[in-house]
Amino acid sequence: METPGSQSSLHRANLERVVRAVRLEGSLTQAEIARTTGLSPATVSNIVRELKDGGTVQVTNTSAGGRRARSVSLSGDAGIVVGVDFGHTHLRVAIGNLAHQVLAEEAEPMDVDASAEQGFDRAEQLVKRLIESTGLSAGKVMGVGLGVPGPIDVETGALGSTAILPGWTGTNPREELAERLGVDVSVDNDANLGALGELVWGSGRGVKDLAYIKVASGVGAGLVINGQIYRGPGGTAGEIGHITLDESGPVCRCGNRGCLETFTAAAHVLGLLRSSHGAGLTMERMVQLAREGDPGCRRVVADVGRHIGRGVANLCNLLNPSRVVLGGDLAEAGELVLLPIRDSVARYAIPSAARRLSVAPGALGGRAEVLGALALVLNEMGDSTLLDGSTASNAPAFT
Repeated sequence: METPGSQSSLHRANLERVVRAVRLEGSLTQAEIARTTGLSPATVSNIVRELKDGGTVQVTNTSAGGRRARSVSLSGDAGIVVGVDFGHTHLRVAIGNLAHQVLAEEAEPMDVDASAEQGFDRAEQLVKRLIESTGLSAGKVMGVGLGVPGPIDVETGALGSTAILPGWTGTNPREELAERLGVDVSVDNDANLGALGELVWGSGRGVKDLAYIKVASGVGAGLVINGQIYRGPGGTAGEIGHITLDESGPVCRCGNRGCLETFTAAAHVLGLLRSSHGAGLTMERMVQLAREGDPGCRRVVADVGRHIGRGVANLCNLLNPSRVVLGGDLAEAGELVLLPIRDSVARYAIPSAARRLSVAPGALGGRAEVLGALALVLNEMGDSTLLDGSTASNAPAFT
């Protein structure tokens, strides 16, 4: 029996520190593990050897800084994780392993008016089909990450008011999907998961403080502070779409006037162009036309960028992030939208905060949220299960 402060408990704690460092990053060299954990290189070397012999990690030869090195990642047999992302018009599912490798991924369109029950039924079917396509057992699943386009009540787990999937308000996504799949489910809103996805796989790699801005049917921000998602005590941190820009502006769905969302969300933006571009115009098509030189679309994209920049300036003044990552269809506009954002930040943010800020497009596109759902599971997973050998093979299979 281990006692606090004993050699065995200290060794166990060091094992967990190494496993956690590798799990969060996907793969690290032994030198990087030593820097991340604060353990000595000799201790890391011994622990990695022990974990390799036990089948918890795999070690491959690589190079770092022109020198030979050994890259450490969790074993491909250690288990798999599932990401599920519900959007305004899509359902996307991804299967990944603990070494941060995506094994399978698929998206399919979804009717915005579909009920929550229909949505979860389709998610269940798609998850099972994708796992089967990998050739792995459903019993290997260690957890499921779920993204939904709306705020989650931190106490009840219920989905708050959402204009994107109106028929889902009041449902408990975590319980709904966990009951169908028979495994633990972690749930978060799409902006937070977009931030996690970009932090682990995309434009936020190596950044400790960033904001991910998603502009689609609504406008939201995922906030990363010191490497961790910040949700706030009520789970509603990052509602940048409801910063007031004009008190005499249009009425927002939140009941206030002139919110950022009323000037930047798809319904407003596309409405400005439908008389000249038709009722079938989408955000994706508008961005494409802007890139091709359409003057009306370029003007609207620039205006939206300036509005977003004012919201970003407020974030700079309050939180002082080092990077802002723009996601959603609008990010595909590149400098057509990024330059106006930077101009507004330079005008409205404190100069010292603005100078330290970089604004970049997301690297993952529409995959950011589903990959963030995978990262959510990897982030919240306990390490004792891996070390004890009671891996996901002992978890209940999907029913």
